[in-house]
Amino acid sequence: MSTRLPRDIVEFLEGYPGQEDDASMNANLEFYSNRRRCRPDNLLIEEIHERWFGDYQRLEYKHGFIQWLFPIREYGMNYESQPLQTHELESMKNDATIINRIIHSYRLMLDFYGMRLESEETGLLSRSSPSDFAPRYANLVRSSHNNLRISRILKCLSEVGLERLNTGFLLHVLSEQSEHGHLRSSMIESSMDRWWANCLRNEDERSWIAGVTRKVRARSDFVFSRETYEEALERRRTTGRLGGP
Repeated sequence: MSTRLPRDIVEFLEGYPGQEDDASMNANLEFYSNRRRCRPDNLLIEEIHERWFGDYQRLEYKHGFIQWLFPIREYGMNYESQPLQTHELESMKNDATIINRIIHSYRLMLDFYGMRLESEETGLLSRSSPSDFAPRYANLVRSSHNNLRISRILKCLSEVGLERLNTGFLLHVLSEQSEHGHLRSSMIESSMDRWWANCLRNEDERSWIAGVTRKVRARSDFVFSRETYEEALERRRTTGRLGGP
C-alpha cells in the first residue's frame, strides 16, 4: 500500500482548506429537495430512484448522474452539475428526508455493484443475491470508471454525516477479496488502498482498516473473513471502536 496520498484525498481529509462558500449556488440542495431536475438527464431525485433501480445498462453507460446523486466539494466531469457548497451541506445534513434520499441513492449504486445494505446503523453489507452478485462483481472489475464513482460516493457519505457506511463498504470488499478471491483485481486493489480506504476522516478507523488491509495483501495465511467483518462492526456498535477499547 502506498504511503503517499493522492492530492484529492489530502484535500478531502483536511476539509478542503481555503475553499470559499458561494451562497448563490444551491443546485445540490434543490435537487435533493426534489425541486430541481438534474442535467443532462432531466430527472428529479425521486424519479431516478424509482426508474433507475436495477437498470444496470443505464447506470453503466450514463455518466452525468453520479455528480448529482453524490455531490462533493470538487468539480466532476459533468459541468452541468455544481460542487457542493458548505451552506448546502449544513442544510442537507439537518434534513432527515434528504439523508434518507442519499441512503436510497447509496442502495441504488450498491445494487448496481452486486451488494446490499443490511444495516443503516452499522453499514453492514451483503451480496445482493446468490444469483445476481457475480455478474455485477464482474462488471465492477471490468469497468474502471466505477472506481472513481466509488471514491465520490464515499466522500459524499462522509461529508453528510454517513461515514459509518464507508467502513461497512470497505470491510465488505476486503472480506470478499480475502475469503473468496472476489473483487481482487490489481486495479480495484489499487483504487481501494490509495483512494477508497482513505475516504475516512476518522483517523482511528482509517488506521485500523489500513492495518488489516496490509495483512490481507502481504500474508496468504491471513484471512479477513465475513465473520471477522461482522464482529468488527458489532464491536464498533457496542464499544465505539473497530478494534475494541
